[in-house]
Amino acid sequence: MDKKEIDVRKELKRYFGFDQFKGLQEEVVTSIIDNKNAFVIMPTGAGKSLCYQLPALIKDGTAIVISPLIALMKNQVDAIRGISSKKGIAHVLNSSLTKTEVNQVKKDIEDGITKLLYVAPESLIKEDYVDFLQDQNISFVAIDEAHCISEWGHDFRPEYRNLKNIISKIQNVPIVALTATATEKVQEDILKNLGIVDAVKYKASFNRPNLFYDVRPKTANVNSDIIRFVKQYEGKSGIIYCLSRKKVEEIAQVLQVNGIKSVPYHAGLDPKTRSKHQDMFLMEDVDVVVATIAFGMGIDKPDVRFVIHHDIPKSLESYYQETGRAGRDGGEGYCLAYYSYKDIEKLEKFMSGKPVSEQEIGNALLQEVIGYAETSISRRKYLLHYFGEEFDEVNGLGANMDDNVRNPKHKIEAKDEVKLLLEVIVETNQKYKLKEIVNTLIGKVNALLKSHKTETHPLFGKGKYKDDKFWTALVRQVLVERLIKKEIEQYGVLKITDTGLAFIKNPTSFMMSEDHTYEEGDDVMVASTKQAAVIDELLMKMLKDLQKSVAKKLGVPPYAVFQEVSLEDMALKYPITIDELKNVHGVGEGKAKKYGKPFIELIANYVEEHDILRPDDFVVKSTGENSGLKLYIIQNTDRKIPLQDIAKSKGLTFSELVDELQQIVYMGTKINIDYCIDELLDEEQQEEIFNYYMEAESDRIQDALDEFGGDYDELELRLMRIKFISKVAN
Repeated sequence: MDKKEIDVRKELKRYFGFDQFKGLQEEVVTSIIDNKNAFVIMPTGAGKSLCYQLPALIKDGTAIVISPLIALMKNQVDAIRGISSKKGIAHVLNSSLTKTEVNQVKKDIEDGITKLLYVAPESLIKEDYVDFLQDQNISFVAIDEAHCISEWGHDFRPEYRNLKNIISKIQNVPIVALTATATEKVQEDILKNLGIVDAVKYKASFNRPNLFYDVRPKTANVNSDIIRFVKQYEGKSGIIYCLSRKKVEEIAQVLQVNGIKSVPYHAGLDPKTRSKHQDMFLMEDVDVVVATIAFGMGIDKPDVRFVIHHDIPKSLESYYQETGRAGRDGGEGYCLAYYSYKDIEKLEKFMSGKPVSEQEIGNALLQEVIGYAETSISRRKYLLHYFGEEFDEVNGLGANMDDNVRNPKHKIEAKDEVKLLLEVIVETNQKYKLKEIVNTLIGKVNALLKSHKTETHPLFGKGKYKDDKFWTALVRQVLVERLIKKEIEQYGVLKITDTGLAFIKNPTSFMMSEDHTYEEGDDVMVASTKQAAVIDELLMKMLKDLQKSVAKKLGVPPYAVFQEVSLEDMALKYPITIDELKNVHGVGEGKAKKYGKPFIELIANYVEEHDILRPDDFVVKSTGENSGLKLYIIQNTDRKIPLQDIAKSKGLTFSELVDELQQIVYMGTKINIDYCIDELLDEEQQEEIFNYYMEAESDRIQDALDEFGGDYDELELRLMRIKFISKVAN
């Protein structure tokens, strides 16, 4: 059919009922009708699938659509069948079909009825399918989720690497590759691997101006924070992503007991349950689905109002794709991620067992995620820069839609530091990644720098008047401003740009804001940038004064009455009964009864005096799931069973068991582990540590380690802290 005879807008109206195309759709459709290879990069919700569906319906023959997602194939086949009287207009060809069904598919293709044939790459390699398709009239091949081809893509699938060979065996037809997320590196990899370097590239803007980006520190109260957040969206749809199945189940349960309609979704559920939970979400029988990344691919629900990442994802592509499921109708979409460096360490540990090349790629992708979480510049600008797109953070669409722009950090002039940074990159022959550049600046030698004799360079250590965190933050901001770039072929190596060279010759003002710093507390992550308007600061001050006076009267350290995190939670929830106090973080029944009366009286008076509307529904109920474990630990320590044996019998590491013991005593239950401590420390040593805790202002282990200067290890100090709290506070 001659392209000139076709009015693609008329065809759009005829098949889909739309009066006009979105964004780049019309250009892509026209290009495919014109038999050109095409590469389409469009964010989630931009109408990617229509780009190949419409030309397939218009052109003679059958278009093959290769997709890794069975759920998405089924959705699309159903949708195409819905616009035609012929059921055979679209088919899926995969291992789930019976022989009779396969024969029907083949007959419909031979009879010219089938316009779209959806296949998984695994099915396409079957010889009998290839032999059959060689003799058919194929209009073109569309490869959806094309980032799966690239080892640098966030969802790499080895079977995708062989697609070019399989397609060439079928017929020499145009190829259309489509993806919702692709960095320059991934784009290059896709084009090379498919042998379509001549493809016309169509890249839509990755900016989703209606999405609000927010990153918060992941503290011990993360579940309470999620409940509070979700309750603000009552009756609206949201997705919460977790990295493990166990965490999915746990969060779904916490939501359910707090009156939020939610279901879990992960690959460990049987297909029937998964399908049921997905339908419940789509049909709005539940508001929230808690899921691993197994959920959401191809889910076309336009009114998802929030996407929460309980765990930070492994790559910015994953993050962008998952957050992209919010606000697809152009309405509100809130994207909230919780960040803890402990999670990053877990991901690094997980990667350490993989081949070296995979580790390098994984770590490079992870560094970008860390940069995004820790940056204090516009998150939208950072994200779009990652996908090779410039963004005007003053006048761009959605410019004020992130936490950093709403609550800007103090900026400092860094013109001289930028010049020094750029000079170090040039003078070290542009061969180092971020870590080596920062080490050169602060004068820290490692094996790679030594091998190049960099420590003898006059610039080595020239930036040691600032710390590594400062220089890391500066590198990230200089990258976003395009004074330097990351080399595609040697992923992560920093190279200077023409703009950077011009800056060295003629430095101009460069205002930088330092990254958010996440300081490692003993048991929780605390961000130096506290969440605005969460804790009632005046009440917090009054509670601290009361904590000190109660402690003084009883002759114990203030933290032995209530920990600071418990006071913060009180200043958030305003508990005014002993039962409500028991729902405060770190307060158990024993502690609530022993110390609670003056605290709830103070809060009740404060609430009345300041006319405060108490958030009763913010009192987060626990699932009680861990109470069985706690009871088991208490019973077995009473029986003086060795702690190693208790840990082993419950599949815990020794450190995890100590965490549980700690929680038990901090919530007000007495526990006796003298039988274990007596084996580690003599009476004199125990007395020395006990007296330290009695006088200390804080119960932080790091403070204790500093005080004793290596005389005692962390485990000994933690066990003694458990003994101390149990004896003195409970």
